[in-house]
Amino acid sequence: MTGGFLMSAGRLSLFAAAGFLLVGGVSAQAADLGGDCCADLEERIAELEATTARKGNRKVKLEVSGQVNEAVIFWDDSVEDNVGVYTNDASRTRFRFKGDAKIADDWKAGYLLEVGVRGANSKRFNQDNPVGVAATDTGFDLRHSTWYIDSKKFGRVWMGLTGGAGESVTEINVAGTGDVAKFSDAEDLGGDLALRRADGLYSNGATNVIDPVANPGSITIRRLIRAGTGNQPGEGRRYNMIRYDTPEIFGFTGTANWGADDTWEVGLRYKGEFAGLKMAAGIAYGEATEPTNATGQTGHVIGFECATGSAVANPACNQLGGSISVMHEATGLYVNLGAGYLEDERIRELVQGSLGAATSVDDRSEFWAIEAGLQQKWIPLGKTTLFGQYYHNDGGSFFSSSAIIDVGGAVGNARRIQSSELDIYSLGVMQGLDNAAMNVYAIYRRVEAEATNYGGETVQFEDVDLFMTGAIIKF
Repeated sequence: MTGGFLMSAGRLSLFAAAGFLLVGGVSAQAADLGGDCCADLEERIAELEATTARKGNRKVKLEVSGQVNEAVIFWDDSVEDNVGVYTNDASRTRFRFKGDAKIADDWKAGYLLEVGVRGANSKRFNQDNPVGVAATDTGFDLRHSTWYIDSKKFGRVWMGLTGGAGESVTEINVAGTGDVAKFSDAEDLGGDLALRRADGLYSNGATNVIDPVANPGSITIRRLIRAGTGNQPGEGRRYNMIRYDTPEIFGFTGTANWGADDTWEVGLRYKGEFAGLKMAAGIAYGEATEPTNATGQTGHVIGFECATGSAVANPACNQLGGSISVMHEATGLYVNLGAGYLEDERIRELVQGSLGAATSVDDRSEFWAIEAGLQQKWIPLGKTTLFGQYYHNDGGSFFSSSAIIDVGGAVGNARRIQSSELDIYSLGVMQGLDNAAMNVYAIYRRVEAEATNYGGETVQFEDVDLFMTGAIIKF
């Protein structure tokens, strides 16, 4: 919004309002042209201005926007089924403040402040907790807090909490269905549901999912993805960083960023239209070595969150990810493809140090995913999108007591995950309601999984079925 225009329009509205309020007094004093009606009018305007929301200054533009995305989710793990209302974490409820101000002819400064809001969490509820397990699973979370300096000629520099070259690089989608069900981010819908064995028990042989003392180690869907973190291999995250974006050249933009002490990424993106096709694509590579605690003895690193799942000195990871999305505008046919890997450079020494040098270790987690669909405006309300998705993940070794396979044979460290496979099939429909800036949607998803522990025991888990329907409205 343009500050000068809005300020002028705002003052005109206030003059009009004050005029209506004063109509009686002005009429009564019509014959007294020497009265103080103008002073009264200014006083009333000042009173009205004091009751209205306004910016802190007139130099920097302010835009307030956001969305609300809530849904009903039904799930069935082959033994138990239930239903609840959740914030859809594919693109969760949020509000944002952003704006900019001109510095000189080719230079401007801007900012972005964005806060996410979760009620019940669509990716962190489980069989024993219908809302979310941790205190941070619900409520507010800071997504962006950053300023930037921008030049059309030289590019843009960011500083603060935001996403880097790898953020959303595996999720590019010109059809907009990522707001309701991402084709490459499997954990957003029921990711913390625990998987059951054929006998109905969880992977740790218990009936209780979340008791870390009495029954630790039940494997959830997200524990089979990316060495246990839940985020797909090759995908970046938001963290405190310095980021540089090049100017756009023939639709291409490059990005490089560094932050969290020892995390860096580089990437290239493209967006354009040609020969009746709308296309977007991206690829990014990064490395991370900064541990999440002061001692440097944890397997998680900031930025990628690669997880060895146990204490290890000097954790280190590298990853590569990308995606492409193409739509034929005349027919509305489209396809999205995404893939990536994450390599944990320390998991081998951790596992072999505990189980012996001859132990086989898988230090990579890999995934690929596809979505195909059709988007057309068949009814006046807005565009209808029909789509199908397939996701496949080969999970690497996850040497953690928080995810174990216990079928009565292997004991101790031998019960930890050596490898896993995850296949997810989805069908969905999204209907736009243009006059309300809203999309309503319905998605069915089936999850199939298996995992092998270091004792050589493989479990084919029972399938999990999920159905979600809801709406996202943007403001």
